[in-house]
Amino acid sequence: MTKMKERGKTLHGTVVSAKMKDTVAVLVTRFVKHPKYKKYRTLSKKYLAHDPGNTKKEGQRVVIRECRPLSKNKHFMVVTEGEAV
Repeated sequence: MTKMKERGKTLHGTVVSAKMKDTVAVLVTRFVKHPKYKKYRTLSKKYLAHDPGNTKKEGQRVVIRECRPLSKNKHFMVVTEGEAV
């Protein structure tokens, strides 16, 4: 059995909106150090991710992986727990 090469970024986040068809909004939070002041800050960003069949609900923790552009703003897809690395 050969393992396929993973391409693109893999991010962990929380579903904040599942009101669209086959799409969820995922909030990804990062903990980064300020280059000048050396203090740590929390940065957040929302990503639209493809979720076929609307299987995820608000508040669920999910893993999303980068893929080809699926629409103007949607460049990620929800990875099922079995595929999560």
